[in-house]
Formats: sequence, structure tokens, C-alpha cells
Amino acid sequence: MIPLIFLASLLALPADTFGAPTNVVPVSGQSISLLRRNPSPRDATQRGAVAKRQRDNLIAKYGGVTTQKRSTGYNSIVNQDYDSSYYGSLAIGTPAVSFDVILDTGSSDLWVAGSSCGTSCGSVATYNPSSSSTFQNLSTPFVINYGSGSAEGYVAQDTVQMAGFSVASQGFAVVDVVSNGLLTSPVSGLLGLAWQPLASSGQTPLWQTLASSGSWDSALFAVQLTRYTNDSSAQTLEPGGVLNMGYTNSSLYTGSIDYIDIPGTDTYWYLPLTSITVQGNSITIDSGTTVAIDTGTTNIGGPASSIEAIYAQIPGSQPATGEWEGYYSFPCSTTVNVEVSFGSATWSISSADIAFDQLSSTECIGAFFETTTGTGTPSWIFGDAFLKNVYSVFRYNPPSIGFASLSSVAIAENGAGGTVPSATIGTVSAAVTNTSDAPRGHALSASLSLLFLAFSAVLLL
Repeated sequence: MIPLIFLASLLALPADTFGAPTNVVPVSGQSISLLRRNPSPRDATQRGAVAKRQRDNLIAKYGGVTTQKRSTGYNSIVNQDYDSSYYGSLAIGTPAVSFDVILDTGSSDLWVAGSSCGTSCGSVATYNPSSSSTFQNLSTPFVINYGSGSAEGYVAQDTVQMAGFSVASQGFAVVDVVSNGLLTSPVSGLLGLAWQPLASSGQTPLWQTLASSGSWDSALFAVQLTRYTNDSSAQTLEPGGVLNMGYTNSSLYTGSIDYIDIPGTDTYWYLPLTSITVQGNSITIDSGTTVAIDTGTTNIGGPASSIEAIYAQIPGSQPATGEWEGYYSFPCSTTVNVEVSFGSATWSISSADIAFDQLSSTECIGAFFETTTGTGTPSWIFGDAFLKNVYSVFRYNPPSIGFASLSSVAIAENGAGGTVPSATIGTVSAAVTNTSDAPRGHALSASLSLLFLAFSAVLLL
């Protein structure tokens, strides 16, 4: 999901866009067979965490060097509605209460439904400020708009825990008015993972507090997402991959991580787009074109002329109509080969991810759709349809994004089934107090909220 703070940077996307095991990485055009459910008792993330603890313990015992206490952690992700969205869990308050939240590298605010939300929040878990001894109301209005609805409430601070890390006085929004259907149970809110300048609340994002405070072994986080869109036996909720905080899990990727620096201001996670090829043919890309990398968007949005050129390479494709306006349909029997390049590295997008939905037994809806963006904002939004094909790393300093090829271990998780992670409260391994939003928090939030009440921030889902 992409929030836009400045009036000149308004975006428009379709309202529905939110936020067999193999031993080799599939290439474009290669079919992906369905998997039998045979989950491992311990997944790769757990094994990697155990191995890292063993290595760290030996270094501490025999290294002879005392260093600042840092740590790493991971959060198991849930795949919701057949690759439509991906969520993790965190806990807020004292005592801590756990919540499921969409993981969104395209926005920067953490918000959760409050206990006063009422019927618009349905049956989702809600945050009760009166139950937390560490709650602080900053008395600042919060308003944010989405393509599919809006959320309103107020800005507050409380202790937030995630993946073994605890941040005191973390800023977030308590939402008491939500558009009908905006939240789908069991999700109670959203965790923005982009940079602070995009935050509607004016608060520093949770990840940025941890990265800047030295709490992490490495100032970065990484994401691996699973694929179930081509699994006919998939359930509404399935294991969704992992969010690694403070480290990269080498069991989930092969080769090196190819990093590319963010080409300008730290707002979105965005990169220069070098090329797109479809069925072996190059698509014309304007000089200076940039792409936002957005875990909160399901598909891939781009300029209308480029999207038209993409589907022109796919025989039998045509613009979709009605609710699917802005999308294209194409024959499901067609294997679509797509490759994209950022810098010198090229990445394939599986044909299973290009076929986003099926209109009939023969017609599929493509993952590429038309969008328009404002001046100075990325003209392309690459969501989960791309991110399921790579191990993605988001680095704090220097601000950059890295991609690596998925390992056979990661690929084997696609369609594998298993136990769906639930919102839990884990053991805290490292704690920090957020000082970047105090004492200036009240003044900054107040001035920003006036801007947002006047213009409204826009999130593209």
C-alpha cells in the first residue's frame, strides 16, 4: 500500500488492490505443480534461528570481545485469501495484547482497531487503551484513506512488541471508525514498514526505531512470501512465509543479495526500473522510471501505455470490463514469460503469479493493471505478484533494497500447507525506548494532522 502525503502526489488504483517442491528455482514459463501437504516439524526459519543462536553463543564464549547487546528475531507470516494479502502479529500495551496486522512496505503507519470501533470492525480483536498502564493519548486526530475505504481515530503511544523486540513509547494510531469491509478477520490493523516521512501520524515507524537504535544485529529486515494462488486445495488462511528482523536467513535464498540504493529521498522503498521483457520482447520504459516495492499490494500497477504494451505481447489478451476495468484478460492456456531488471540483475516472475484470477474455464485476469501516479512518485508499484519470486531485503543504511533467488527450501513452502501461525506474545530479547517522537511528537503530529484533515493521505492497496 502506498500512502501519499502531498496533494501533488495523489495516486489512483483499482479499489480491490490492497496490501511440487522442487530442487531448483522455477524460471519463467515453467509450470508449477500442486504440492502434497507434508509440513516439516520444524521449518527453515526455526532451524536458522537455532543455528544462529549456537553461533552467537560460541562467539560470546570464545571470541574474547564484548560488544553492544544486539539481537535478531522473526515473525511468521500468514497468507490470506490465496495470496491477496500477508499479515504478521505484534503485541501492544502493558500487559501485552496480541494483534494480527497487514505487513505493508508501502506505508509507514501502525494502526489498530480500538475498542470503541463498533460494528464497522466486525469481530476482529480490538485494542483497549484503558487496559494498558503504559498507554498515552497524544490527542492528535488520525485520518487515512484507502482505495477501498478509510480509517479514522487518534494518535497514541504505548509499548509495542514484535519478533522478540519491545519498543516503549512507540507511536501508532487507535482507529475507532473504519469503512465497512476494510478489515477482514482476523486482521485488526496494519503495520507500515516504509520510512517516517510518509507517516500520516508523524510517528517514527516501528522498524525504523529498531534499526536506528542499534537493537538489530544488522540494520535491515527481510521478507519471504509463499504462493498458494495455483493450489486448488488452498484454504483461506495458509502459512505465508517470514519477516526476518535484524538479519537475513541464508537458508531461504541462494547466491548473493543484489542491493540497489534508493535513488532519492527516503520515503517509499523504491528502485530504478531498468527493463521489462514479455515473451522475450522488451517493453519500452521511460528514462528515470522508478518502482515502489510494496508488500501491501497484491499485484503490479503501471502506466496505461506500458500495461497495454505488455498485453500486446500476449495473444488473445484484451481489456477487462466492469469491476475489472484497468485489468486485462488473456487465455489461461497461455504460459506468460516475464522478466524484470533493476540495475544489472534480472528476475523472473512465475506464470502462476501472472494469472491473478480466473474469469472462466478459459479466461484469466492478468496481474499487471493500469494506474496513474503523481509527479515525483514511483510510476510503477510492484506488489506480491513479484515479491513471491524473490527473497527481499530492506536495508536501513545505506537505504537500499536487495533481492536474491529463492532457495529450494523456500520454494518448497509454496502450497505445502501446515499450521497457520497465530497471534502470540513471545519472549522479549531486546528492549528500547522510542525517543525520536518526544518531546516534539505532539507539535509535529498536530501540524501533520491539520495537513491530513485538509488533504487526506492516500493509500493504494
